[in-house]
Formats: sequence, C-alpha cells, structure tokens
Amino acid sequence: MASLAVLGVGRIGGEVAYLAASMGIADELVLYDCAPELLKAQVLDLQHTGLATGITTDKRAIRDADVCIFSAGLPRNPSVKTRADLLQANSAAVSECAALLKGFNGIVITVTNPMDANNYLLCKRTGIPREQCIGFGGQLDSARFALALRTRGITGFSFVLGEHGEHQVPIFSTQSRDIPLPVREEILTELRGASMDVIKGKGGTVFGPALHIAHLTRMVLTDARELVTCSSVLEGEYGISGCSLGVPVRIGRNGIRAIEEWQLDSWEQEKMNEAGAFVTELCKRAVS
Repeated sequence: MASLAVLGVGRIGGEVAYLAASMGIADELVLYDCAPELLKAQVLDLQHTGLATGITTDKRAIRDADVCIFSAGLPRNPSVKTRADLLQANSAAVSECAALLKGFNGIVITVTNPMDANNYLLCKRTGIPREQCIGFGGQLDSARFALALRTRGITGFSFVLGEHGEHQVPIFSTQSRDIPLPVREEILTELRGASMDVIKGKGGTVFGPALHIAHLTRMVLTDARELVTCSSVLEGEYGISGCSLGVPVRIGRNGIRAIEEWQLDSWEQEKMNEAGAFVTELCKRAVS
C-alpha cells in the first residue's frame, strides 16, 4: 500500500493528487493546505470522482507517508519575473512544511519555487538525508527542450541540467549533430521564457508539471531506477557544493540512488558553473 502526502493542494498539488489517484499510483492521499476551504473543496472534488483512493487531512499522517510532495506557497505569475524572486515570499511555507515533516522517513519531492534553493533548505532544516530530497523541475525543462529540438529537426537525448530557472543548462553535446552557439543561445532563451507563455495565457502551468511529478512519484514507489534530471543536494559532484542543482540521477524506492557525472563540453560546463554559483548564493541568502 502506497501513501502520498501533498502539502499545498492548489493548482498543481491538487492535480497531482488527482493524477496519483486516477493512475493508481497511490492507495492513500494525505492532503494539507493552510486554506481550509480550498482543502475541503479539493477533498470533496476527489471524492466525487468515485475513485477508491483513501483520503485523510490528518496532519499526523504526513510523517508516515511514503512520498511527500511539497507544493505549498505562492506560484509564479506574470508579475514575478523569475522563480528566484519567490525566495522570500515562500520562506514561510518552507518553514511550515519543514515542521510538518518532523520525523518523516520517506521521500520528499520539492516543487515550490525557487525549487532548487527550497529543496536544499528542506534537506538542511529537516535533517532528511540528501538522497531522499528530490527537487522537481528538470523533467519539465527537458520536455520543453525536446519540443524546441523537434521544431528544428534535431534528434537526440533531451536533458536539461542546472537551475530550474534562468540558469538552465540544456545539453547539446549528446545531439545527433553539432549545434552552433547561436542556435544554442536561441534555444536557451526560448526555454527561459517557456513557462511565462503559459502563465500569461491561463494563469499558471498545470498539465506539464503535474504529469511529470506523478511520473516521478511512480518512479520512486515502483523502484524504477530510471534516469531523469532532478535537483539534488550536491557534495562535490560537478565541482559544486552548498546547493541543490539539476543533475542526471537514477530514481528508485530510496530516492536518488546515484548521481551521474557527465562529461560536458566547454559551453555546457560554463553554464553549469554559472548555475552552481547562482543557486549557491541563493541558498546562502535563504539560510542567513
């Protein structure tokens, strides 16, 4: 029997809960939100589906869940230029959820932006081992990268490392042909603005992140050991420490089973170093 806790059941958290129930990923949902009317509405909406998944709003059940999705806090909107700008605004949500995770032994998947910094903060404040703290974002960025490549007739693996934000690092060295620097920069600029087109049009991203989070949860619960990009607290990998950053990882029942260190070309390494420096500074600001 698999139990999934969702802290913050708004647009994305609520959709993840629905997908986990409808796709048979979780047998029990533990839902929490600081807005009681929203929480009640989401529970009722899920119950009205007729799905057999058990639902509880008892906060004490959070620590016994197998996986916990941290999706609480303010989402990005058209007035928020970058995800990093949400650091201060979502600090209270991080503190509240860290308290709720006291005694938790499962896997945490951080969604709340700025995701990389918040994943690092949750790991440090809760004492949960770094292997059990997974930051979500790289799968979504990689899917957007795949779309950008397809529209240009480029085939190959689509992985995005680095920050889930302005300092993304799309990996071009694994493509079927050399990609010139102007095209690389063009695609990188496109990726940086990909979510804002959705946010301006409908108020926020939902389908992409929710489905990828559901798949990530499934990977954990089924011990899939699949290779995906996730944010991981680094201790020297890629020459970076003191932050959480998107890297290629193997995901299984115990969380991050292994971090793969790829040989990056000079353009990718430069971007990765910039991402590491930026997120490390963000983490320092958050803990000060």
